[in-house]
Amino acid sequence: MDQTLAQMLDAAAAGRFPPADGGVTVVAQPGPRDAGVVAFTAHSVVFTGEDPRWVHATLAGLDCDPLAAAMHPRFLAALLDRTGRRMDTIDLLTVAAALPGDPPVGLRRLTDPGHPRVRTALRRRDDVRVWAADGGILILGRGVAGRWETAIEVDEAARHRGLGRALAAAARHLVPDGGPVWSQQAAGNSRSIRAFQAAGFRPVASEALMHPGET
Repeated sequence: MDQTLAQMLDAAAAGRFPPADGGVTVVAQPGPRDAGVVAFTAHSVVFTGEDPRWVHATLAGLDCDPLAAAMHPRFLAALLDRTGRRMDTIDLLTVAAALPGDPPVGLRRLTDPGHPRVRTALRRRDDVRVWAADGGILILGRGVAGRWETAIEVDEAARHRGLGRALAAAARHLVPDGGPVWSQQAAGNSRSIRAFQAAGFRPVASEALMHPGET
């Protein structure tokens, strides 16, 4: 049976991945906002409203390693041009299970945030919830395919004290319904990657998320 993107992400969160067969699966966009590519080990998933035949033909025309084709800059550029979308970067996609009990850092809930990261979250996620700590901010919201996603921001003056790790861990205590919580880190942001992995987030894929052009 064909799977939706949400079902594939749920399986990945539980440690069940697509076969490492070098293939590319094309699935429908989970909604009008989100399109892109998730690249697991030796198997990529393109989620788009475009014709799958166009996707496979474009990939076949690339002069590159087939295992890397779906994340190749030429394919991503072709998909962006065809859809009129935009993207920021290719991220490391990580996930962690929920944890019981209280977060390991003091937080206060924000109801009318004006932080730039919060404004970005409101454009790219639903049901956004925001907390502030001394020197940092924590965001939770429903992102791609309805998954719970978290993002954190640490003030420059509060860096190198473990706050990023504590905020990332706090998301595991705050995620609703006891389900998994996802996060994306830019591949070059080693500080963020270290913080999330120290908080128990494990890498499962890379992701190129494409946003509607007006955002």
